[in-house]
Amino acid sequence: MPLQTPADIEFRPLTIPSSVHDSAAADFIAMVDVRNRVHEQINGNTDESITPAELLPHYLPAPHEIRVSWLILADGAVVGRAGVDIPLEGESRTAFWLIELVASAQGRGIGTAAYELIEKAARAHGRTVLQSWATHPAADGPRIEAPTGYGSIPDDHIARFYRRHGYRLEQIERQSVFDLHAPFDGVERLLATAQAAAIGYEVVQWVLPTPHEHIAGYAWMKSRMSTDVPSAAMEFDEEVWDAERLWHHDRMYTDADRLLLVTAARHVASGDLCAFNELVVGTDRTQASAQEDTLVLKEHRGHRLGTLVKCAGLMKWRELAPDSPRIITYNAEENRPMLDINEALGFVPVAYSGAWKKVLTG
Repeated sequence: MPLQTPADIEFRPLTIPSSVHDSAAADFIAMVDVRNRVHEQINGNTDESITPAELLPHYLPAPHEIRVSWLILADGAVVGRAGVDIPLEGESRTAFWLIELVASAQGRGIGTAAYELIEKAARAHGRTVLQSWATHPAADGPRIEAPTGYGSIPDDHIARFYRRHGYRLEQIERQSVFDLHAPFDGVERLLATAQAAAIGYEVVQWVLPTPHEHIAGYAWMKSRMSTDVPSAAMEFDEEVWDAERLWHHDRMYTDADRLLLVTAARHVASGDLCAFNELVVGTDRTQASAQEDTLVLKEHRGHRLGTLVKCAGLMKWRELAPDSPRIITYNAEENRPMLDINEALGFVPVAYSGAWKKVLTG
């Protein structure tokens, strides 16, 4: 029998405006505000806050995915959001979802009612593999070990919610922070070591939009992010990236005046791009930056190219965003090659997230 939504709760389908200045933008702005409040409650800081204008490009219609979202209200006040992303890659069977509630709205059955909407939407799009991530703040008591053998999380109310709805913990992700205002002696030393090891390779860098000569190489590397990074038993479709998709990707940043630096390694003999790192900061350049995708193509590993692009990126970032205080990044706990680099650079762990998966039956 379907669960009944509490009488004072409204799940309002989210209208996506064409601009944050539109008369229809109020709900979207409210969604971003509650998103930021939830992240601040979890993290104890505003490092992951974003403005409506910065987030809107990620919600506008795109040819490679469908987003279904709801604004959650209790007694007329906005208390959370829920959403499900439906990839449109070939024969995809996956869906990715989130439910975020302010602390005062938890424990009232709202999350369970929201999850019913998410599973219904996933089934309506023919998806059978549902996946989600959640931060699990440090806590005493029993813990759940990742089946990868790397890392654990507290057996908290968040974990119990997932398990109650049929999910299994598949992977742990580590959130790390790098202090941009600390001395860069270690970065400079590691850069020199990487340059000495990367014989036959050179560094190329650009700020979005991507220059024409790098479109094909960057698009190919972005496509490999879906297949070449440690994902445990989580399922990701092989993504197809072409010039149009890369143009759409770049516009999500440039239209919102976000600054994204790509640092890549190029194989001199072939001219091919073979490793890259991304650093991004929002319109307020005094806020925290984020390290997004980093990848070394499999056939070029073993030349310290990961260290090369990370170090060269940090050196340039100090020039481009001198007032940003720190960089945040996420890595799978079993991705020891990348964690080794981050730790050597001075990244320190600050939080852990669980990756959860359910396969629908019937």
